[in-house]
Amino acid sequence: MTELTQYARWFRDSTPYISAHRKKTFVVLLPGDAVVHEHVTSIVHDLALLSVLGARVVLVHGARPQIDAAISAAGLAPRYHAHRRITDQDTIALVEAAVAHVRAKIEGLFCLGLPNTPLHNTRINVLSGNLVTARPVGVVDGVDHLFTGRVRTIHHELIDTLLDVGAIVLLSPLGYSPSGEAFNLSSEELAAEVAIAIGADKLISFDELSRFIDDEARPRSEINPDALERMLPGAQISEWSRKTLAELVRACRAGVPRCHLVGYREDGALLRSSSRGGLRHAGDGGRHAAHPSRDDRRRGRHRRADPPARVDRRAGEALARRLETEIERFFVAELDGIVVGCCALYPFDGTGAGELACLAMHPGYRDNPVANGAALVRRIESEARRLGLRQLFLLTTQARDWFKEQGFVDATVDDLPPEEGAVQLPA
Repeated sequence: MTELTQYARWFRDSTPYISAHRKKTFVVLLPGDAVVHEHVTSIVHDLALLSVLGARVVLVHGARPQIDAAISAAGLAPRYHAHRRITDQDTIALVEAAVAHVRAKIEGLFCLGLPNTPLHNTRINVLSGNLVTARPVGVVDGVDHLFTGRVRTIHHELIDTLLDVGAIVLLSPLGYSPSGEAFNLSSEELAAEVAIAIGADKLISFDELSRFIDDEARPRSEINPDALERMLPGAQISEWSRKTLAELVRACRAGVPRCHLVGYREDGALLRSSSRGGLRHAGDGGRHAAHPSRDDRRRGRHRRADPPARVDRRAGEALARRLETEIERFFVAELDGIVVGCCALYPFDGTGAGELACLAMHPGYRDNPVANGAALVRRIESEARRLGLRQLFLLTTQARDWFKEQGFVDATVDDLPPEEGAVQLPA
């Protein structure tokens, strides 16, 4: 067989692969460990190839080892709680610098590495920007995570616009709140949130693992999320691999049809994973996300809550207890008979003040134009005025910026009414 014949056969065999991935959206997680591995240049070439073949690629990078190294070089010790970094005032600047360094390296690889590949005459546009809004993790188990954050909003319309012009969108594990504060994000969580928000066809996460070994010591190239979640607690893997797999499960359950774990130590693993295996729902792998229907978005109302027949076990214990015993304090957001949110008002007798508490919205309805968190706050404000209250306050460690957008201002403990003024309710 001549070299030309081999090339022709390879090209013919590649046609179904090219057709299957044109206009499909891939979110790819590249952790900090992979960025320093010898195969990173090949990974960048493969990502560029996917883009040239017509795939829409969002690349989320991590920087955990680079951040740890920067913190150690500054004479500080990396701090974690439940495998989540605690980012204080001394380390947030180091985090920003380390993340910027990693992002610059990746951008440089797309520019400098391609001339030595078959794509040397192809321009790959790698674009990034203010595409993620963050919020603080807050206090968890009594530990304040300070400048460690979670994703609040993915600006998916802007990401779609960049993808539509053929760019690779590069996202860093940093987000900014509406007040301009920087927050250190988990790259694993960020990748899952992006995949869910933009309706990605695949979420591909690079990891030190190349495949998952089940509890019978069998390597699994394909598995459903229920089986994987059942085996994860006892799996003999690193906590970071466990977190990566847990986020793949979450994304899969939220509607991402295919989620893949790819070993960055294997050259070409990205292209192989794009055509086989992975994590998917049993059955046809279709979307299973709970999102509001078109009719749900048309009308809504806010009313006092009815006594619940039961409280969902997944609800927080404190909220569940309040719903059972203090239901008369709650208002709910309702769409076509479905309760999608709740909020409570607790007046403090003799003080003219009341506490806004227990605001919660179903994630699929937070952007609903009728029944949303802001509308519930307005309803509580209306009820407070009816009761003659002059001050409304709340306690939060995670949603400070959102409440400031609703017109609230920062206060101190001295501004709170005395505890003895609280309304007493049955235990």
